[in-house]
Amino acid sequence: MATLGQPQELTRESPQGAYGRVRKVALIAPYDYAYRGGVNTHIMSLARAYKEMGLSVRVIAACSSQTRREELLINASASTIRIKHGGTSAYISISPRAYTRVRDALRRENFDVVHLHEPLTPAIPFYALLHSRAVNVGTFHAYKESTFLSFYQAAVALRPLMERLDGRIAVSPAARDYVARFFPGEYVIIPNGIDYDFYATPAPPIARFADGSKANLLFVGRLDKRKGFRYLLEAYELTKRACPEVRLIAVGAFKHDEAQPYLEFVEKHRLPDVHLIGYVGDEELRRYYHTADIVCAPSTGDESFGYVLIEAMAAGKPVVASDIPGYRYVLEDGLWGVLVPPGDPEALAAAICRLVREPSYRLALGEAGRARAAQFAWKRVALAILDYYNELLQRKQAQEASGTRIC
Repeated sequence: MATLGQPQELTRESPQGAYGRVRKVALIAPYDYAYRGGVNTHIMSLARAYKEMGLSVRVIAACSSQTRREELLINASASTIRIKHGGTSAYISISPRAYTRVRDALRRENFDVVHLHEPLTPAIPFYALLHSRAVNVGTFHAYKESTFLSFYQAAVALRPLMERLDGRIAVSPAARDYVARFFPGEYVIIPNGIDYDFYATPAPPIARFADGSKANLLFVGRLDKRKGFRYLLEAYELTKRACPEVRLIAVGAFKHDEAQPYLEFVEKHRLPDVHLIGYVGDEELRRYYHTADIVCAPSTGDESFGYVLIEAMAAGKPVVASDIPGYRYVLEDGLWGVLVPPGDPEALAAAICRLVREPSYRLALGEAGRARAAQFAWKRVALAILDYYNELLQRKQAQEASGTRIC
C-alpha cells in the first residue's frame, strides 16, 4: 500500500497546462448536502479549491434543503433518511429516482474524473460507480475501532464496486488500515485540509469571555457520546478545584435537548463558569478559537482525523486531545499539543491544569502547532489530490489496451 506523506505542491507543467490533463471533475457526496459534517466540509472545500484553480467541478449529492442553492451542486434527490451507526448519525438517500439523475448527469457532463467520498455508502456513490466511465477515485474517511459482522458480510457484496475504483485515497493511516482489513490493495494517504489562512488570521475575541480573568477551555463539536464531552465535564470538575481561574465553553452543532443531560450534570455538581453555546457560524467559530487559551478534543475513538485539532492549531492554540489513532496522525504529543488516554478525566485534568499554570508552555505548543497546521492548507491538499488524478489518468490510458486494472 502506497503512502503520500505530507501533501506536496505540484511544480511540473504539462502541454495541457499547469494542472495536467484533468479538466473536469465530479465530487460524489454520500451524505445529505444540507448538513455540515467532516465529509461534506471536505467536499465543499475541495470543490472551491478546484474552482479557484480554473477547473470545471460539480458536486453530485442528495440535498434535502429547499433553500440551499449551491452553484456547483447537481441535486440527485431531495429525499433522505436518517441512519445511526457507531454513536453518530447521518442522512443518506436511497431514492430510486436518484439512480436516473446520477446516470444522466454522468452521461451529460462527461467528466475526466469521478471522485467518490465514502464510496461504500449507499446509494448515491453506488449509482455513480455503476455508470461512471471516467477515472474513478475513492476517498475513505471512516475509522472504527471495533469490527462489525455486517461489514464482513458487506465486503463480499461490495467487492465488485471496489473493483471499479481506479485509485483509493485514505485521509489518515487509521482510515487506511480500517478499510484495508476488508478490501486489501493500494491506498495513498492524502489528509483532509483546512482553510488555513482563515483560521490563522486573528479575529476579535468574544467580548464576554475576553476579560482576562479566566483561562478559556474550548470544546468544539457535537455532543455525540464518542466525542467524550462527559469526560471533559468530569475533568473540568477536577480542574476547577485545582485551578479556579478556568472556564469551559462548548460550541458545535447541538441543540438544547442534546445539551440537557450535561446541563443537569453541571447543576448537580454545582460547576460554575460552564457555557454551552451550541451552533455558531464559521466567522464566529474563528472568534471562539481566538478567544480560547486551550482547545480540548476528548473523543473516545472512531475518529479518522482531527479537523478541530488542525483548526485550533492554525489559530495558534495548544490542544489537549485523546490519544487515539486519528488524532495521533495529526498531533504529536509534547510537540504540537498534549495527548492523554481516552476516557480518563484525571489525565485530562492534569494536562489542562499544567497548561493553565504555564503560559509559556501554552505559547510554545501553540506556535509549533500553527506551523504544523500550515501543512494541511487546502491548496496543498487539493494539489496533491489533483496530482494523483493525473497519475491515475495516465496509468489508465496506458493500460486500457491490456484491459488490466490499477487496483
